[in-house]
Amino acid sequence: MTRKSTIDSLFAKRTDASTGAVVSDKDRVRTGAISAMGTSLRELTEGARAASRLQQQIDNGSAVVDLDPGLLDSSIVSDRLVAEHDPSFDALVASLGTSGQQVPILVRPHPDKNGRYQVAYGHRRVRAAARLGLLVRAIVKPLSDDELVLAQGKENSERHDLSFIEKALFARRLEDQGFDRSIIVAALSTDKSDVSRYISVARSIPEPLAHAIGPAAKAGRARWIALSALLTIAKTENIIRETLEGDEFRSRDSDGRFGLIFEALSKPSRKPVGKTRTWSIGKGRKAARIDLRSNKTVLTIDETVAPLFGGFIADRLDDLYAQFQSEQRKEG
Repeated sequence: MTRKSTIDSLFAKRTDASTGAVVSDKDRVRTGAISAMGTSLRELTEGARAASRLQQQIDNGSAVVDLDPGLLDSSIVSDRLVAEHDPSFDALVASLGTSGQQVPILVRPHPDKNGRYQVAYGHRRVRAAARLGLLVRAIVKPLSDDELVLAQGKENSERHDLSFIEKALFARRLEDQGFDRSIIVAALSTDKSDVSRYISVARSIPEPLAHAIGPAAKAGRARWIALSALLTIAKTENIIRETLEGDEFRSRDSDGRFGLIFEALSKPSRKPVGKTRTWSIGKGRKAARIDLRSNKTVLTIDETVAPLFGGFIADRLDDLYAQFQSEQRKEG
């Protein structure tokens, strides 16, 4: 068979058994190609529709997607204190490694960085997944700033895993960033008086100290408030510095660190630097005590020994001070 006859035989006319029409193999090939092209177009269309449906699900927050932890940024307001020794986080890492991530996190498309996301809640799961080299299961949902912090606060409230100081710092940071007090109340699922207390404590405790201590979940509201009161006492800086620099502090977990700081500040104050003098009248009766300290002098009159003498001195302070200045000038 010649090459031409072979080609001709490929396109020889035949009768279609189903219709009785006479068709050539050439027609059959053309029809098959068009059919295949149609199938490909349908598949492309379905793929586009599926992608559109996925995007719509993401926009509605109903789709769970896998994201690289490297694409995830923290919320606009931090609500966590990361402890150096955190058994609960170690347990979370172990759980993710064994059973995978059971509950997705919530993120929003980053408002300023294309292709990145901001975490509303699930920061610990992001850290755990990053440590294990895993992708993070996440719900992607467009959120305003208010919606972001409300979702963040609601999740934390339901999970009951933020300590008192973390809530206090969260409230203070929200206020510092200009969020309305009603948003802060809703984010923390509490009332205005509680929010005021949170913010007051957070402003009394230096943030570097809070970070050094960590969340201290067992300390509770009362002890954090007591610590904030202790910090208002003068000359606490050296006590805190000495405690923070100690080996024992570095070796403790967060609750242990809180205990060390609290104990150090609660100890009776050391004897004031300086001298104490007494002033006596008639037969050695001590009528006054004078404490000479580094930055002040305290005069205490015993009114049982020298009645009304304290008032007498108080009424003449102007004259005494003028006499003092005059003598100082004479001495050069």
